Amino acid sequence: MDIFSAMSISASGLDAQRTRMNAISSNLANAQSTRTEEGGAYRRRDVVFTAQPASNLQPAGAPFAAALGSAMGRGVSEVRVSEIVEDDRPAREVYSPGHPDADEKGIVRYPNVSVIEEMVNMIAATRSYEANVTAMNAAKGMALKALEIGR
Repeated sequence: MDIFSAMSISASGLDAQRTRMNAISSNLANAQSTRTEEGGAYRRRDVVFTAQPASNLQPAGAPFAAALGSAMGRGVSEVRVSEIVEDDRPAREVYSPGHPDADEKGIVRYPNVSVIEEMVNMIAATRSYEANVTAMNAAKGMALKALEIGR
């Protein structure tokens, strides 16, 4: 794997974690939204990642890279966001007869968002983002050192 492949893989991870952070931010911002354009309470959103083979990162006519990839059983993969799905857990039901969105029994349906769960997810996404930044900086440092050797 060359330095540009390593940077491309880290960049795909940065992009995926940014999308995840946006979804988490949306979930936190709408944790108390009982009314949406679609009707009903806000539904928590979650990001689904997939590993995509990074075969397009291998330079054309690179027999060593192809041999190494087949010897490892699979090639290097990038991470991509395949979809953003709505959580199918039921809404939280709270008895609040004075609320404008309460039904005839006084029940209000709040989003299925747990602030604690979202904060844990945010910390994990932040750590993953930081790890990808560190990997990209390491690849950049190796490229700079290689250029210094050539002087």
